[in-house]
Amino acid sequence: MTVQQPPLTERFFWPESMAFVGATSDLTKLRGRLFAFTRTTGYTGKLYPISSREAEIGGYPCHARITDVKAPIDLAVVAVPAKYVPDAVEDCAAAGAKTVMIISSGFAEEGGAATELQARILDTARRTGIRIAGPNSEGFWNGVGNVCATFSPVIETLPHDDMPHAAPHRRIGIVSQSGGMGFAIFTRGRNLGLTFSHVVSTGNEADLSAADYMGAMVGDPDTQVIVMLCETIRDGAGFCRAAKAAAEAGKPVIVCKLGRSDAGARAAASHTAALTGTHSAYRAVFRKYGILEATDMDEAVAIAAAVATCPLPRGRRVGIVTASGGGGTAAADIFSDFGLSVPELSPALQARIETLVPPHASALNPVDTTAQGQSTGPVSAEICEMMEASGEVDMLVAIVSAAREKSVSLEPGRIKAILERGALPMLAWTYTLASKHAKHTAAQGGSVLSTDARHVGLGLSKLADYADHLRAPADDAGDPGPVLTRPPGARVLSEYEARRWLSGYGLGGAGDVLADTPDAAIAAAEGMGYPVVLKIQSPDILHKTEVGGVRVNLPDAAAVRAAFGNIVSNTAVHAPAARVDGVLVQKMAPRGVELVVGVVNDATFGPIVMLGAGGVSVELFGDVVHYPAPFGPARAEALLRGLKSAPLFDGFRGAAPIDLAPAAALISRISHAAAAGRDIIAEMEFNPVILHSDGSGISVADAVVIFRD
Repeated sequence: MTVQQPPLTERFFWPESMAFVGATSDLTKLRGRLFAFTRTTGYTGKLYPISSREAEIGGYPCHARITDVKAPIDLAVVAVPAKYVPDAVEDCAAAGAKTVMIISSGFAEEGGAATELQARILDTARRTGIRIAGPNSEGFWNGVGNVCATFSPVIETLPHDDMPHAAPHRRIGIVSQSGGMGFAIFTRGRNLGLTFSHVVSTGNEADLSAADYMGAMVGDPDTQVIVMLCETIRDGAGFCRAAKAAAEAGKPVIVCKLGRSDAGARAAASHTAALTGTHSAYRAVFRKYGILEATDMDEAVAIAAAVATCPLPRGRRVGIVTASGGGGTAAADIFSDFGLSVPELSPALQARIETLVPPHASALNPVDTTAQGQSTGPVSAEICEMMEASGEVDMLVAIVSAAREKSVSLEPGRIKAILERGALPMLAWTYTLASKHAKHTAAQGGSVLSTDARHVGLGLSKLADYADHLRAPADDAGDPGPVLTRPPGARVLSEYEARRWLSGYGLGGAGDVLADTPDAAIAAAEGMGYPVVLKIQSPDILHKTEVGGVRVNLPDAAAVRAAFGNIVSNTAVHAPAARVDGVLVQKMAPRGVELVVGVVNDATFGPIVMLGAGGVSVELFGDVVHYPAPFGPARAEALLRGLKSAPLFDGFRGAAPIDLAPAAALISRISHAAAAGRDIIAEMEFNPVILHSDGSGISVADAVVIFRD
């Protein structure tokens, strides 16, 4: 019998009682440090060490088995050899423990027979309703409630942390599939003055997944920003639910996705015992839910610093104040790389700034105050306040030299006031290495001091992206289409078959004719009017041009007869084993801009629509964008407008502008077809989709549907 499991509750992160299965007083062992860290980091709940070899540990009496504890247990931490873990988890369930954190390794990450041990753990969770974290986890740390269930050496540094909290009421929660890297993000963030709520290592996720922890942090009042480091998402639907809830709650989510490259994907799969999803699908889901993507830990921290300390910007205009002309120029170049602009200030604002700086200084933007010793900080702060009030910029960056240990050109009180007024964000960059005093000063002002201008540009750019996402209208999925049923025995549908199977979604082709003889092809061509196109039709030939199976712009009967024979003979030579259903006769479409619209049914997130510049060169240029199905025409048009080739739609080099409404409607219908067939469709492709330059509409010039095995 399977017991319905409750959701992850606060008793995991906020346990009132903890038992440690495998506890020891030997601090050279991980399980010894686990219990020691919990005792020494301020935990105020009840502790129960479980050990058959020791009578007491640190003044706490030991129990031989967890079932001997005659008191409620919220969290059991298990750290015993892998072969003993399944029985230990059964004991935890029998003792009434609500949740279990398994530190032990040696399960599915090793493959082979070890996967059976993990399967037994999951079976216990399903039967008893106990929630299980791990195995192969580094545990977690609750920085608000002083709950330590980890052996991470980072915990030993906490008593020596004297860094001020830049944003004490904007705490960051970390969910990491790599325990070591999760705590590394924490140390990097604390080095800047960021404040954290939780750090959790998900391990193998036999039961509780990264999506569960993310969902718990969305509902946690002590967490305002979420950072996730993952190699793969095992629960795609759960992740999307949590991401949607985070967006609705106004909690930014930053994801550092590992395994984007082929080599990285191989490493991820072998290390986590799970396949890595295609990164295009991840990026599509990130786009839909406003998730901010980082490529490494330092980028994740930089983005978290921006969203945790800064209000949302109105736009992407940056005002820069610097005492180094070279630093200002370098920053302006870098910010431009991230899609930010550094506009020249108005003459009126320049005139006001010029009263504060020497004659040889610049008030353009970047504003170069030049080196003025102790006056640099106050003058820079006043200029920042002028730009804040002007409405001419949307963001502020102060550039300083921060190598000195006793002074820095930052005014923490005035920076804090700017951030608290909430009109625009502000960050600081030092082109020298940052002294401890300088970092502390910035944190006291509620800001962070970065030593990398690219991280400043990235953070502000992602902050603007998040603001844009929150301001954008919600997706209108539109109306669903008819139910799709897989044709018996079909693996691939040719163009002719695909159009008819999808006829309820308006894919066109009503006037096409499938001919099996030259005379039938000629009759069809004369019925629809010349010029026409002939194409070989076979479920075994996905790329017709590669076998010489297409002839276009045929003007008369003689051309049709010759083309028919040529196509058939070419197919016999290049694909002799192919099943040929006939030759499709179509009216020649007008010239225009070519698109590709495709669908891949991702194993993690379901159907993902791809659209971009089409034709035979689609793979060469790679101008494509992805988005999860289904979605409405407004979203489809927005995606089209985001392509690099989008200027073609507006009348490039004298051509007439193209109305995107018909194409957007078609793409939306395809997305609904993908959603309707998510259980049976593996791939679909419509390439090219021609947007007629003469304004007469669109044509779907080719189509293929591939079903799941």
